[in-house]
Amino acid sequence: MTTQDTVALEPVDREVDARGLNCPLPILRTKTALNRMVTGQTLRILTTEPGSVRDFRAFCRQSGNELVGEGERDGAFWFVIRRR
Repeated sequence: MTTQDTVALEPVDREVDARGLNCPLPILRTKTALNRMVTGQTLRILTTEPGSVRDFRAFCRQSGNELVGEGERDGAFWFVIRRR
């Protein structure tokens, strides 16, 4: 099992299932979820949006939230973000 597989399976505080949604909905759902969380909590996002890798990297850089891990599994992209 790789480090990314371990991150993908770690428990998180909240999860957003944005599979099947087109840009910009995965990011908007993520922003909404993060706004309801406190500093240090983690959020996992699942999406099938092909541009999501670039989008979530940019979102975390711009928002100051930490991108803990990312990858692809079972036909979906996943991201784990720690709330700033």
